Amino acid sequence: MKLIFVYNANSGNLNALLDATHKILSPQTYECDLCSLTFGAFREKEEWVRFRESIKSPLIFLHKDEFLKAYKSKWLPKYDFPIVLAERNGELEIAIATERFKEIQNLEALIDEVNNVLKLDWD
Repeated sequence: MKLIFVYNANSGNLNALLDATHKILSPQTYECDLCSLTFGAFREKEEWVRFRESIKSPLIFLHKDEFLKAYKSKWLPKYDFPIVLAERNGELEIAIATERFKEIQNLEALIDEVNNVLKLDWD
């Protein structure tokens, strides 16, 4: 099983700068809970880096524009972002829904959630 983490942000240096500014000036209105949990204003949180590097399963991280381009298909369901999808045998299933991110209050809770997903039998 591969987990695909999709941020509710677009790729590119300008977008990264705008996102960082938004997180600093108005964090309560920033629209990517996954970004807020895993990144500070300018870089990835060390605890998250250590966690993701410890995982044996493949983890893919994409911005929403990268995801929509890579998985472009007329059969692709409309997803809200951020989201974590589990890919197994070419099929995508929601592993952590957008609504769930609103309930995850801190990085430790996200790590627990990802560990729980990885324990599930997706067969």
